[in-house]
Amino acid sequence: MQLEKRNALIVVAKRPAPGNTKTRLSPPLSPVQASALYECFLADTLDQVRLVEGADRVIAYLPAEAHGYFHNLAPDFQLIQQEGADLGARLDNALAWYLSRGYEHAVIMDSDSPTLPTRYLSLAFSSLADGADVVLGPCVDGGYYLIGCNQQIPRLLREVRMSTPTVTAETIALAREEGLHLVKLPNWYDVDDKASLVRLADEIEGLDPHTADHTRRFLNQEFIQSLMRKVDSS
Repeated sequence: MQLEKRNALIVVAKRPAPGNTKTRLSPPLSPVQASALYECFLADTLDQVRLVEGADRVIAYLPAEAHGYFHNLAPDFQLIQQEGADLGARLDNALAWYLSRGYEHAVIMDSDSPTLPTRYLSLAFSSLADGADVVLGPCVDGGYYLIGCNQQIPRLLREVRMSTPTVTAETIALAREEGLHLVKLPNWYDVDDKASLVRLADEIEGLDPHTADHTRRFLNQEFIQSLMRKVDSS
């Protein structure tokens, strides 16, 4: 009996912790505020994933002792611990785990792009189903919010200098060297510094009121609004 085609959609996440989470948002936020905001990003990302049809939902988490936290946060998601010495290895290991277990397509995404359109996630899977070997969702800072594949692609993850402005360019170059058909998704952004936080605060006001609900409620708090006005005027 032939196995049904299956998709795995994996969210990379860390348990929020002041001083260890979204540290580049401090300032303007305090470490406690930055951690609380990331928890909102995470909740909104999981809500995005729940809207994608035909995909098994997964959280690849850190630290090792955070299993209970993520189980309580998202009991409808599979959980796997991130394994590897650096980000590239951790991404590769998570994708490989699902591809080696019979999944036809595996996509892994960040958890700090709370307004990312859900259709981009669906487009990633439809592109892979239509023949792409790799899909890449570029960020405006040179990184990416998503990468997906239908085969293991260790070079594209382990030989790229992660967390640099050249991540997307290096990934595309390696895909060419490997002879892989890579499809680029529309550009988006992740929120990891003051400039992207200001962009988020400006953007979210013009979106559907149900988009990024957790993040919206956080940013609409009066003391955060006052803080953001000071940032805008600086």
